[in-house]
Amino acid sequence: MRLKALYIALFIVFISSPVMADVVKQHAVALHGEPKYAADFKHLDYVNPDAPKGGTLKQHVIGTFDSLNPFIIKGHPAGGLNFLRSGLLYESLMQNSSDEPFSLYGIIAKDITIAQDRSWVSFNLREEARWHDGMPITAADVIWTFDVLTNSGQPFYKAYWGDVKSVTAISDKEVKFEFSVTGNAELPLIIAELPILPKHYWTQEGKNFNKTTLEPPLGSGAYKIGKVTTGRSIEYVRNPDWWGKDLAFFKGMNNFDKIIYDYYRDENVAHEAFLSGDYDVKMEGTAKTWKEKYNIPTEKAKRLNKEELNHTRPAGMQAFIYNIRKPLFQDINLREALAYAYDFEWANKQFAYGDYVRTNSFFENSELASTGLPSKGELAILEPIRDKIPPSIFTTTYKAPVTDGSGSNRDNLRKAVAMLKKAGFTNINAEGIRYKILKNGDKQFLEFTILHYSPVYERWVLPFVKNLKRIGAKARFRVVDTAGFQRRVDRFDYDIIIAGLGQSSSPGNEQRDYWASAKADIQGSRNYIGIKDPVIDGLIEGIIRASSRDDLVTKTHALDRILLNRHYVIPMWHFPKWRIAYWNNIKRPDTLSGNSPNITQTWWANELK
Repeated sequence: MRLKALYIALFIVFISSPVMADVVKQHAVALHGEPKYAADFKHLDYVNPDAPKGGTLKQHVIGTFDSLNPFIIKGHPAGGLNFLRSGLLYESLMQNSSDEPFSLYGIIAKDITIAQDRSWVSFNLREEARWHDGMPITAADVIWTFDVLTNSGQPFYKAYWGDVKSVTAISDKEVKFEFSVTGNAELPLIIAELPILPKHYWTQEGKNFNKTTLEPPLGSGAYKIGKVTTGRSIEYVRNPDWWGKDLAFFKGMNNFDKIIYDYYRDENVAHEAFLSGDYDVKMEGTAKTWKEKYNIPTEKAKRLNKEELNHTRPAGMQAFIYNIRKPLFQDINLREALAYAYDFEWANKQFAYGDYVRTNSFFENSELASTGLPSKGELAILEPIRDKIPPSIFTTTYKAPVTDGSGSNRDNLRKAVAMLKKAGFTNINAEGIRYKILKNGDKQFLEFTILHYSPVYERWVLPFVKNLKRIGAKARFRVVDTAGFQRRVDRFDYDIIIAGLGQSSSPGNEQRDYWASAKADIQGSRNYIGIKDPVIDGLIEGIIRASSRDDLVTKTHALDRILLNRHYVIPMWHFPKWRIAYWNNIKRPDTLSGNSPNITQTWWANELK
């Protein structure tokens, strides 16, 4: 009896041990909780599973392109190519669904296995997964991709996957990633997002991954690259023999036979081209254009659908972004002062029919945005670092400066002047420009340039420049072409830029690229501001290791409050809807996901029209 009892005890220990828990294979994985779709799901909820195949989708891009390699910092890749997530040409190990905060489903990988302590993750690859030349996708491709991206790719990759210690092939179809840390809940999922590249293609003689190329590379996705006209257009052609066409995840997707991106140098020219029917769909980003510039003859208007659709996508932060690498912008009082010269309420009425909403969070339009005063959970994070963060965090709800919209901004300008004096800018030269005397006796003048690539912003910026002049600041607004703008941003060669800091509904490792000290001096990173703050570094790591959705939200609120109260940006606006105009030769699903309209993937040609 004792022996039997011992066997039973050992059996119980065995089946309940972490070793067994480690080896559970999953068809899908969610960051927190369970995936929405079970293993036997038939299709995603935001598709039309019966959508017909055929026809052409024409879209537009502003600017130009000179490369078909989106994975390196050099060049300007063509539309349809994505440097992180799978696009038209490539597939990733797993792919996000658009109607969940952060869940992934197997694509190249048929399943995922995650260690209980998050110390490793492994993937089994599908036998049917193939490159367009018919060669199978193997573990060697996965390992080579990871190595080349983290060593030679955009700086983002090294930060995003920086906690990976090793990658090994268990077999030709199984690959394992081991981590240098434990408890990073997001790391197995962001590894699963890895877009896989063909080792045999890039390592053959004559190929150089580190250089731009206009030769269509080998892919594994639903489309192949067709005709390319450098800087003007790129065509993708659906592969009818694609290995992934019968996966439930893609049911009702990839419906167009051809997808074409046409390039335009100017927004106005692009808009007129749309009204002429030169491309099929336009996501309108300008309220004035939406209200005033879709007037076309009645008969033609009958063929145009014009919709405003609510969404739940985080708006992130569009803003005037300071480069605090510049000595002028290292003073928090100066940064806060300049915000009082921006009269959003007046500009919103003048230029946008009052449609826009002022942004007051880096995670706007989501539950991740901080509101009110810190909660009990947030205080548990903030109190231990009270002496290292702005005291306003504990006493005041952040709100960007507000005016009455009349155009008379005198009260705010008086506040701005008082804060500039506090920052030491007490002197004014003959031109009316404020300056302060530095310790070495030099004069530091309050003058700077605001940089962007679109003249559309001129009507928004020039009144701001005028108000800045009234408080003694000399500002210039400079518009450069998109390529020049990107070069200067990559090199941190600017005073202030107008840019967006986009966010997902599940922030994590990518926050390092936005705010981490280690990224501040790495060209090409998205730490546009130049932040080097151990407090923020610690909060980022806390977000990465969040134990639950509630924990993630609380830690994100804390980070949001610190970023806002350090006045690194002057917030602009957001619009919590999609404005979509499209001709009736294409159709959309009845239900769209809250995160993306997924035009390229889920819409289809309305051949009868």
